[in-house]
Amino acid sequence: MKAKSDALREQVRKTSSAKKEGGSGRLPHAERRVQILETASDFFAENGLTGQTRMLADACGVSQRLLYRFFPTKQELVAEVYREEILGAFKAGWFVDLQNRNLSAEERFTAFYVDYLETTLTRKWLRLFLYASLSDASMAPDYITSIVTQLLEVLMREAAHEIGIDLPDDREAVHEMAWTLHGSISHYAIRRHIYKASWNVPEKQVVKMHVRMFLAGLGAMVEAYNAENS
Repeated sequence: MKAKSDALREQVRKTSSAKKEGGSGRLPHAERRVQILETASDFFAENGLTGQTRMLADACGVSQRLLYRFFPTKQELVAEVYREEILGAFKAGWFVDLQNRNLSAEERFTAFYVDYLETTLTRKWLRLFLYASLSDASMAPDYITSIVTQLLEVLMREAAHEIGIDLPDDREAVHEMAWTLHGSISHYAIRRHIYKASWNVPEKQVVKMHVRMFLAGLGAMVEAYNAENS
């Protein structure tokens, strides 16, 4: 699905270039839909989800009437942007790579978060996600439920296996332990792209620091939990 979408995006770019060179500006239906979605994701990332569809139509170079032919309501358009730009940014192959025990947990976690920062936790993604979280009470919880919870489970399982410890039966407590890593990386991305800070230390070095701290402290986190709940 994502490969098909990427192919359509590339075709839209080629058609747009042809238009600039004097060719026809009329796009086939599927390509026009992709062009609207691509423009809408940029528009909402900069203006928030309250941005007017009239202004969005202008940005897309189409009439508001045509915009509604593709997306009958603004809610449908926002939902599709969410599925395409927020959910669609997560690579399913990451779960496979994170469980490849031919590499150390530190190597796997570092490689994942370096790629995650580069391809998912971008300025555009973060702004869309934050705006979506503020505008729709279900979007952020849906993302956490559908993707992040599974990621937290994989991180904890792989880390515990490498360190040789048993995790608590309380899954919520296990997730909170994993958030000490995932949350720190996510907030690092927010500092960079939203606060315009944390640009001086190389990104991979920052990731390594957080990963090593998490792995080194996991045993102590589990021990502290067990001591409080024994």
